[in-house]
Amino acid sequence: MKVKHGSGTTQYGPGVEINLSGSEVATAIDAYLVACNIHVSGPRTITVNGRLCDFGRVYVDPSGFVIRKGEKIDVRLTHDTI
Repeated sequence: MKVKHGSGTTQYGPGVEINLSGSEVATAIDAYLVACNIHVSGPRTITVNGRLCDFGRVYVDPSGFVIRKGEKIDVRLTHDTI
């Protein structure tokens, strides 16, 4: 998983971009199912839009923030490398 400043330009800054591998996307979907009290046991195949997922991307608008390893990343306050 890679967390970096986004490449967009907005009034408040570029935002934050979180890139995930296909395996990380599948783990995130599994975690969401558990949060919804749905528990799956055994091998499974997770597809996105009918295909295996190679990668995923989450873009966080500069009006929001990200907490990574207990540290808040507020893009409006800094443009340094994350």
